Amino acid sequence: MRIFSGIQPTGRKHLGNYLGAIRQYVSGQDRGEGIYCVVDLHAITIAYKPEDLRKSVYDTTAMLLAAGLDPERCILFRQGDVREHTELCWHLASVTAFGELSRMTQFKDKSAKQDLVKAGLFLYPVLQAADILLYQTDEVPVGEDQRQHIELTRDVAMRFNETFGKTFVVPKHVIPTIAARVMDLKDPTTKMSTSARVPDGVVHVLDEEAATLKKFKGATTDSGSEVKRGDDKPGVSNLIEIYAAVRGVAPDAVEQEFVGKRYGDFKLAVGDAVNQYFKPVREKYVTLRADEAELERVLGKGAEKARAIAVKTMQKVRDAMGLKV
Repeated sequence: MRIFSGIQPTGRKHLGNYLGAIRQYVSGQDRGEGIYCVVDLHAITIAYKPEDLRKSVYDTTAMLLAAGLDPERCILFRQGDVREHTELCWHLASVTAFGELSRMTQFKDKSAKQDLVKAGLFLYPVLQAADILLYQTDEVPVGEDQRQHIELTRDVAMRFNETFGKTFVVPKHVIPTIAARVMDLKDPTTKMSTSARVPDGVVHVLDEEAATLKKFKGATTDSGSEVKRGDDKPGVSNLIEIYAAVRGVAPDAVEQEFVGKRYGDFKLAVGDAVNQYFKPVREKYVTLRADEAELERVLGKGAEKARAIAVKTMQKVRDAMGLKV
């Protein structure tokens, strides 16, 4: 079984990124052939500074390695080093409907915030489909917010296969059952995001322990006093999901553990649990990030392995479409 996923190098990685995607990458190494990509080409669809992008690619690579990705057990590479990604994007654009792209939620949200809406932002989902289909992927570990993009990828793959003959594996998404959508600590009705208006609602992987505790102590809770999930208790429900995820227990068990406890005690416990969960990652990251030459070596070696697979897929695609192989 082949597992593929890509991660943006932009922005500081937060708790939602980690629980929704990164830890799935790590566990995927034990379930199949893992292929993971730092998607620098996706990052250039919005305003950026070249020097910041280069730094962020190394930041993200060090984070993935600190989390437990092993270059000897998976393929880890930089998207832009494998040119077949952009080539396949153009080929897939021939079987992707304009209407499908215009309905993508993330495109509508991001384009509404920009004066200049780039064509690359509109085609972002097609490049994402190319990323996945290029490696004949069986599973794509993602957070809940990426469900629509993976559904589009499946539709594009099936349409290509119906039009030109069986060429691609139709992938399925794998979304965690717990903490699939981590919410903002200050506004638990919205997803945790690096672009949040109130930074205290976002817990970053590399935050200092004291800062992490402060954010959880200030987390918004709900009316009542029971540590219990409910549609009318988004704040407490979010904290229960987070605690369950980092402790590796069921949400029901969390509710039982904190029967009779106050919200303040519970929030402190969640903060402590998150700090313990991230402690080894934070320590490893410092060492790994300091050696950019080694990070570049890892990415380069991974690109060689990835391209060996990508070239074969593109040969099939060109042949199926009647182009020169």
